[in-house]
Formats: sequence, C-alpha cells, structure tokens
Amino acid sequence: MSIPAFDLVIRNALVATASDTYSADIGIQGGRIVQLGMGLAAGAREIDAQGRVVTPGGVDAHCHLDQPMEAPARMADDFNTGTRSAACGGTTTVIPFAAQHKGQSLRAAVEDYHRRAEGRAHVDYAFHLIVSDPTPQVLTEELPALIREGYTSFKIYMTYDDMKLDDGQMLDVLDVAREHGAMAMIHAENADCIEWLTRRLEAAGRTAPRFHALSRPMLVEREATHRAIALAELVDVPIMVVHVSGREAVEQIRSARSQGLKVFAETCPQYLFLTAEDLGVDDSYQGARCICSPPPRDKRNQQVIWDGLADGLFTIFSSDHAPFKYDAPEGKKPEGKEVAFRHIPNGIPGLETRMPLLYSEGVLGGRITLNRFVELTATNPAKAYGLHPRKGTIAVGSDADLVIWDERPVTIRNAQLHHEVDYTPYEGIRLQAWPAYTLARGEVVWDGRDFHPRQGGGQFLRCETPSLLPRRPKPGQASVSQPDTDR
Repeated sequence: MSIPAFDLVIRNALVATASDTYSADIGIQGGRIVQLGMGLAAGAREIDAQGRVVTPGGVDAHCHLDQPMEAPARMADDFNTGTRSAACGGTTTVIPFAAQHKGQSLRAAVEDYHRRAEGRAHVDYAFHLIVSDPTPQVLTEELPALIREGYTSFKIYMTYDDMKLDDGQMLDVLDVAREHGAMAMIHAENADCIEWLTRRLEAAGRTAPRFHALSRPMLVEREATHRAIALAELVDVPIMVVHVSGREAVEQIRSARSQGLKVFAETCPQYLFLTAEDLGVDDSYQGARCICSPPPRDKRNQQVIWDGLADGLFTIFSSDHAPFKYDAPEGKKPEGKEVAFRHIPNGIPGLETRMPLLYSEGVLGGRITLNRFVELTATNPAKAYGLHPRKGTIAVGSDADLVIWDERPVTIRNAQLHHEVDYTPYEGIRLQAWPAYTLARGEVVWDGRDFHPRQGGGQFLRCETPSLLPRRPKPGQASVSQPDTDR
C-alpha cells in the first residue's frame, strides 16, 4: 500500500490571493502548504472544493480578548471562546492587546497576557502592546527589547483617562517606533472635546445610550487624526490610524497621503452596517449594545467607508471585537444597573461575523473585488504586523490556514454564533455566504455545521518587522537618491 503524498489535499479549489485568482489543488503536509498545482497526488484526507472559492484564513489584527479591566467590567470572551468564534467565521489568526496600566511595567503586562492565553487558543495568535505609561525605562529598555523579541506593534490612545498619552509622550513613543521599525497604531479621538461635550450633555440630563454618539462627533476624530498625522510627520514615522469611522477622518488621511506621508488606515464592520440610530432613537437602554468608539455615523457615511475599502484608502479591515454581555453586571449594565452612557463599557462583538459580512456584502455585493477582500482581511494585516508570508496568503511554505466559502443564504442569529456574548449587533442581517470549512494549519476547525476544538493548538507567533513599512538605511548608509557630494 502506497504512502499518501500529503496529509491533506484540497481538490478543485478556486484559489484567491491578494493578487491572483486561479484553479488549483492544494497539497498540505505538516500544517504547511507544500504544493499547488493540478492533479496532485493523493492525500491521506481530501476535501473537494469544486465550485467554491478558497481564500487565506483571516487575520483579525484588532480584537480584545480577556483584557484586564477595572471592576466590575469584564470581557465575555477569553482566548478559548474568542478563538472558537474566530475560527467559525473564517479567522485563523488573532492579534489582541497586552495592555499596560499606568504604574505597571510593560513587560509585566506581556507576561500576564501570556498566562491568560497559554493553552487556551484554538487558532494562532500574536500580541500588540498598549503603551499607557511611557516611562524612561519603558522607552529606553522595555519597549526596544520587546520589539526585538517579536512584539513589533503597539497602540497609542488619544482618549480614555487611564490610557491616553499627551502629545509629548506620543512623540517619545513614535520615536521608538521609528528607531526600531515597529508599527504604531493610533486611536484618534480628542479626549478634551469628548469630556467637554459629555459634561454638557450630562448637565442637560441627556445620558441615554444614544447621546454617546453626540459626545463623539466626527469633528473629534478629525482633529485627533490630523494631530496624530502631524506628530508622525514630525518624527518621520509611518502610523496606522485604527477604526476610522467617518468622512472627516478619511479626508485627513487622503490629504496626508497626497503629500507623500505614510499613513495607513483601518476600518471595521460597524461603520458599514450600523448607524447612530442603532444606539437608539429614544431613551431606551437597548442602544447600549452598540456603544463603541468612535461611534457609527449615518447612512451616507457608510458609503464613504465602502468607497475607501474599494479604492485603497483602507489598508486593513478588522473587527475591533470588544465583547461585553448586554444583560450582565460585568457587562453593559454595570453592577446590574442601567447607567449613563459615560459609564457603559465600550465595544461590540464581531470576531465571527467580520469576514462573512465583507465577503457577502463586499465581494458578492459587487462593491470590492475578491482579491481586495483577501488583501483587507488577511494579507495586509499579516504584512502590517510582521506575519507575512507565514500568514495571510496561499503560497508554498505558508501555513495551511484556509477558508472554503459556501455561497448560500444565511441570516445572522446570535444563537448560532460561538462567542460568549449574549447578543450580536448584526442580528437579522441576511448574507449570501459563510465559511463551509475553516482550516488552521491544515486541521479542520469548522466544517460548516460544527466546531472542532483544538484548545491549546493555537500557537503564539513572534512577529517580524512589518513588511508594509519601508526599510530605513542603516546608520551612516547613504540613500541611493542622495547626490554624491565628493565629486
């Protein structure tokens, strides 16, 4: 009896990458893609993908799992339930945040987050850092060392009292990113404007969830985006502006790029499928389910975001999964109470629905190409955060993280999702596709009906220097464009 040439062969696939679409069989051995071609030899197992598109497994580069919170708040998803949910929606790599709290060592935050993740994840994961206390030790010792060890991206907040940095601190952190080749992610909202508006709304008794949107108009995102770009220009370092919600921030990014600045941008499903009305049209507390920051805008603004996805303005499409139960004392009702919008935990779930929403309404809806879908959901996130080509593409040598798509009518129902949140903001939305199979390093973790757990099978990924960033000359090395002044 002959020994199979492969552990698994996916037959008759319509393979889609960020650059190409072609028919091929995919040969998998030892969790990696080892051959692409027609008529491959037999595998120990085989899946026939005849008539189906196969894309790389998704890389969700902005999600929050089991992130330490101030009591009573607690996230509903940990690395077990969060990665379970991710796999069932076609995402095979997640990058959540190891968050430093003020007064805490950055390295201590990383060590704590490893303890939370170890042995729980069903798919592979890496960590971003959150820098909230850039002390001299953090800037000169901890952060450079962590970047060398594979934590090559970090997030800077311009809002939230317990996280935000002032402009001088931002410049210091951006300077470390420049020197060590890391990617700086910016949450761009003007904290002082938000606080001023919030106090005025509270004084007028306007504290229902719907007033969250009024406390964070597009202007506060526009100003902070402009300022973040200016600070990055001063330091001469690329940045990633995350969860861009609206036209005014988009205009700032377009303007910066027209001047040759390296400004990358990310957006999320809530800015395509939700509006401010989902936070409520009256004083009902139900709108607390959709409180996130920046908040969703209006219908016209949704088209601005779709346009940015289609024309290249956006680099990445992430979920910003921030899972809090609605009807729970550790969730949207702190200590079991309906509270003013200021005190409602910020964030919505979306790990499992991110890719089906964009595939169905973007690709099948004729708004973006299939290759652009792959670029936004897998390839660019992997490049931006130092995981490409191991992740984010279908190529010989890459991990066998794959999604086989089933193009059929699906209605999103929270009862059928796999997170631990008691609602989805996308309840009742009708889609035209869902993953028929999700493979994580060659193992089926979702077969279209059932989840196949591999808890602890997810590996921590050491990130390399982001390949979206230009390579800087070494010290003393002249640029090829510089004139030779010795002549």
